[in-house]
Amino acid sequence: MNTDVTAPVSAALDMRHDCLDEHRRRFIPSLEDTERQWWLSAQAQLAQCPDANTAARLSGQCKRNLKERAQPGTDGWSNVQLARALLLAQVLALQPGAEQVPLLRQLFLWGDDQEKIATLKALDWLDGRGQCIELARQAGRTSNSQVFAALALDTPYPSRHYDERAFNQLVLKALGMGLDVRRLIGLEQRHGVTLNQLALDLLDEQLAAERTVSAGLPQVIAFELLSPAQRQRLAGLSQQRRLPPPWHEHLDGASPI
Repeated sequence: MNTDVTAPVSAALDMRHDCLDEHRRRFIPSLEDTERQWWLSAQAQLAQCPDANTAARLSGQCKRNLKERAQPGTDGWSNVQLARALLLAQVLALQPGAEQVPLLRQLFLWGDDQEKIATLKALDWLDGRGQCIELARQAGRTSNSQVFAALALDTPYPSRHYDERAFNQLVLKALGMGLDVRRLIGLEQRHGVTLNQLALDLLDEQLAAERTVSAGLPQVIAFELLSPAQRQRLAGLSQQRRLPPPWHEHLDGASPI
């Protein structure tokens, strides 16, 4: 992963405190007694010494002090992931505004893959104005599919803050990694002629190389925006039985231009 994320940003983060507070309220009752004791101690330590070293140390302790399990009332979060995200939010909230983004970058760079996953999953809660867009885009260069999925899936951050080119690249990489693009929030709103062409180019590359066609490709294409030539090309591939069965319903339902 490229770790050159040192571009200066001075404005305070626009954090979604209502969302974070709601997750905190739900998190504590889900803990066992020994876990709750450690969690309250960790919060107190961070409040007393809200710096990068303390935050990194406590984040590293999460897996040793919390039993890994699905966190109730969340969309795919584990309790360890949520604990790390809440500790990160706490230390950021205790910083002067101009120091929040640099600290977030520093902790991201220090973190292992699991800590990076927690940060990327929480990015929409922490950064409402897209100030960490370069951090997100550089994190998206990872070859680790789990880290990339934390950035791309089940979060509105890319659709809210990525321009067309960056979002389309995200979609293509998700397809290349075999991820379920139906979980890419905002994909339907980003459908368009440009993404259609990129998806069809990928289809041609996969067919020419005799590779398996990405299962999510039909979800990426706005079939109603296909040109007559594009539609004819797909119809020909379908007749040749070179397209998987899920394509047929989309082609049958596509209205002519």
